[in-house]
Amino acid sequence: MIARIPTATVYGINGIKIDVEVDITYGLPAFNIVGLPEASVKESKERVRSAIKNAGFEFPGDRITINLAPADVRKEGSSFDLPIAVGILAAMGALKKDSLEGHLIAGELSLDGSVKPVRGILPVALLTREEGIGTIVVPLGNGREASIVRDITVLAADHLLQIFHYFKGEGELVPFVGDSHPGPGTAARDDADFSDISGQAQAKRALEIAAAGGHNIIMVGPPGSGKTMLSRCLPTIMPNLAYAEAVETTKIHSIAGFLGADRALIMKRPFRSPHHSISDAGLIGGGHVPRPGEVSLAHNGVLFLDEFPEFRRHVLDALRQPLEDGDVTISRVNHAVTFPARFMLVAAMNPCPCGYLGDPKRACTCTGPQIYKYRSRISGPLLDRIDIHIEVPPVKISELALDRREEPSTAIRERVSRSRAIQRERYTGKSFHANAQMPARAIRKYCPLEGAAQAMLEAAVDKWALSPRAYHRILKVARTIADVDTTEAITETHIAEAIRYRALDKRPTM
Repeated sequence: MIARIPTATVYGINGIKIDVEVDITYGLPAFNIVGLPEASVKESKERVRSAIKNAGFEFPGDRITINLAPADVRKEGSSFDLPIAVGILAAMGALKKDSLEGHLIAGELSLDGSVKPVRGILPVALLTREEGIGTIVVPLGNGREASIVRDITVLAADHLLQIFHYFKGEGELVPFVGDSHPGPGTAARDDADFSDISGQAQAKRALEIAAAGGHNIIMVGPPGSGKTMLSRCLPTIMPNLAYAEAVETTKIHSIAGFLGADRALIMKRPFRSPHHSISDAGLIGGGHVPRPGEVSLAHNGVLFLDEFPEFRRHVLDALRQPLEDGDVTISRVNHAVTFPARFMLVAAMNPCPCGYLGDPKRACTCTGPQIYKYRSRISGPLLDRIDIHIEVPPVKISELALDRREEPSTAIRERVSRSRAIQRERYTGKSFHANAQMPARAIRKYCPLEGAAQAMLEAAVDKWALSPRAYHRILKVARTIADVDTTEAITETHIAEAIRYRALDKRPTM
């Protein structure tokens, strides 16, 4: 007798429908799983056998064959336990096949028959809707996460017996309704706020411009000047997450296993701050079964790299492709996986190894070659991809002692959101929606310069031998400055401010 149970596996950030086909025939006792199962799927045989026995059923002593179709897609993870167990019960005749129609099932089983949550249930729930399957049955710990998806019924259980009684028509499963999840997300809310930062008006202005246009930024300053605190405040001035952005962000964190039973839709802009000892696979993503790295976990948010030159050179250079394309493709022998990685890069570094070059009160102890070696750890092509370079000087004690009310993040966020709205309207129908994402052809169309502004930009390019990419970056930043000032024309003033944000291009090499 054959039973067929729909389930899914996750490939990249998307779900792929898998049919669990169960066949029980007379013969010597055997339990085989075919269809390119990974080790974790093969191990499900023992979990399913024990779960069925400990739930009070007699495990069939015949030949059991499980086929995971399509057979040419590699299957990985423990979410096949539950559909395999339900399929065996149906093939035994304990459940009617008609009662299983219109249900997709996913979950891991414990040996006692309890159902445990799994990673990546959100892409599976989205696939359920795309396939026109009306109901998804998930572990109780995944119920809130699956309920993010609209237009499907989400039922959850914490034991195999509950699911059995539900399909027998003798009980109910826990329904999850996502009525509290739709709608726009909110910007990050935590203890960090721009009102807590005294002084640093230029750095705050630069971060506002960066947030308004989605620009990458690097801050250079001595220890204690406030670079880290400024960076942690950046998400509080970024525009709210739209529902589609929040779902896409949550999918990535779901696959990585960072969502708990008490978390559903991620409403805050991600802020990732990996240590400088991270590997290239940890930053970009990788593994035998590719998993998202920090650049993908920071999608739609901020990737903060403190002590920027301390990262290994090949790790930093791996950032060049995602910074340019907004995604990461990880290739293996038989397949390739693409993860989204459109983030704002915020880097912080000291001006020299000791950190006090240019400090008015502490003398720098570094030699010229040491300073050159330190700065050369950041390659020119990577630096070209960072739109805004600013110097963050130490704050004077007199400024810290002032009882002055600084502008809060909410006020800055209003201006940033207004600028983003201008950009969305300007780029309606385009594949990009922020100034930082403009391709070269769009720059020519949307960044026309007046005569004096053009002359100023050309003079700066000649004086500091800027690359064509740096030239385009200046134009993009100038476009954003004009948007923040709510003016359509890019003037000489806007170009002058954008040029000022290329501090590292103006430094001598030695």
